[in-house]
Amino acid sequence: MDHPLIDLISARIQKAEAEGAFDNLPGAGKPLPKVEDPENALIRRVMQENGAVPEFVSLSRTLAALRLELQETGDRSRRKDIMQEMSMLEARMDLARKAYSK
Repeated sequence: MDHPLIDLISARIQKAEAEGAFDNLPGAGKPLPKVEDPENALIRRVMQENGAVPEFVSLSRTLAALRLELQETGDRSRRKDIMQEMSMLEARMDLARKAYSK
């Protein structure tokens, strides 16, 4: 089943081509780069172009901040809370890494 706006989309693309909107684009005439994971290539490219990072990377950054806080904290109860939070983050990171590599 075609998208309900396929005719409008096609017309806009044809108009843009006629106006030269697609001329002189970066990489025009060059082969597409090879990708290891073609199913997720678009998602990864969009994430990279927008500065997004995989979940395990953001969790790793949070974990590093907690390690720093742990070093600077003398309060025993706060240290215990930080260590519990770190343990949970490490488990989440492991799961996120496994999900990312699939």
